[in-house]
Amino acid sequence: MLDKVLYRSGRRVVDAYARLMFDMDVVPRAPLPEGPKIIAANHPTTTDPFLITVLERDQMSILISETLFKVPVFGRYLQQAGHVPVVAGNGRTAFEAAMRLLETGRTIGIFPEGAISPLDGGFHKAHTGAARLALSTGATVIPVGIHLQREHIRLIETKVDGEIEVGTWYLRGPYAMMVGEPMHFAGDVEDREYVRSVSDQIMQRIIHLAEQGGQRMRKAHVAMNRQRDNVFVGARWIKGLRKWAGEMI
Repeated sequence: MLDKVLYRSGRRVVDAYARLMFDMDVVPRAPLPEGPKIIAANHPTTTDPFLITVLERDQMSILISETLFKVPVFGRYLQQAGHVPVVAGNGRTAFEAAMRLLETGRTIGIFPEGAISPLDGGFHKAHTGAARLALSTGATVIPVGIHLQREHIRLIETKVDGEIEVGTWYLRGPYAMMVGEPMHFAGDVEDREYVRSVSDQIMQRIIHLAEQGGQRMRKAHVAMNRQRDNVFVGARWIKGLRKWAGEMI
């Protein structure tokens, strides 16, 4: 019960911050299905785990790097709100925790790249966790493509356990999430070649959606500039007309 209360409180804070600081563009290609599901997205910034919670009204447990769980106060909140720490070199523990949560009806958020995307705007090769979760539990996969303006990314240093950690934060600006149609998979989770092919299918769909989000963002930017230019030209025309009228009087 406590985890639900804390999750909802945190979700309200995220919603308020998103409305205030981001130009959110969330485009669903199909309604989200009821019940537990795996929301799989690309991972351009450290901010992503918080913003994907706006996609689902029910509680979602997100697989997040253990580093954030070590941040005083904030890490305790993540743990008590039901999120799952991913320890480098020990992904099995996080996988088993996520599988148990799916089996109890909880939706899972996961980033198949397993790390922040390359700063040049590319993508890492997907790990197999999302595919193995889908094949092990039968849960639906919801691919999500995230696109943002990289010039707004800020690298922020934080001291954790005496070590300097650098977070790739996105604190304001346009933020697009293209939510794809549900993907369903079945097959042998022990077949490594098949699991790899499922992982690649999921990641390719995520990349395609992220590129679509980028196209929408660029079109919106062009339209905004055109509107601004029209207003500027209109203002100059009115100013010129007033000047001409004054000279005629």
